[in-house]
Amino acid sequence: MSLTRKLTLTALSAALLCVLAPLSIPVGPVPLSLATLIVMLTPYLLGTGKSVVAVVLYLGLGAAGLPVFSGWTGGLAKLSGPTGGYLAGYLLLALAAGLTLRVTGGRFWLTAAGFALGTLLLYAAGTAWLMLTAEMTLPAALAAGVLPFLPGDAVKIALAAKCGPLLAKAKGTPPCTKESN
Repeated sequence: MSLTRKLTLTALSAALLCVLAPLSIPVGPVPLSLATLIVMLTPYLLGTGKSVVAVVLYLGLGAAGLPVFSGWTGGLAKLSGPTGGYLAGYLLLALAAGLTLRVTGGRFWLTAAGFALGTLLLYAAGTAWLMLTAEMTLPAALAAGVLPFLPGDAVKIALAAKCGPLLAKAKGTPPCTKESN
């Protein structure tokens, strides 16, 4: 894949996050959005490293003040606020999703399990930060930042594991080859 194509796909993945992440539903202090689905799908197109770069670009744009975070917000205050750990957790999810595809070769159940582990890492980072910034107990933080999202995230994990191979096929390169990395 040419450098121009790699850069374009990375920028488009970051742009897709910028467009879809603000479309969110408030569920207490942590909103529901499609961002995690996009983060799980990007490794199918970009491989691990460029998926992480796409998330870094997204977070950088938000940190600079562009309204790309949930509810059309942005700025360093959002990253340092109660949901900042979940935003940072997108990096862990992108890394875990990319590594999962390398190991599983895209087999549905193994891929779904790897995506679930990545989501668990995101939850861990987000919950720890929520506890710290909002001065919540672990049960309260889990009730606010994890439990309401489990059903939706299960659906997003299944969708990513099922639809991701179609994206990779449309791109013309299997997601776990050297060319996609």
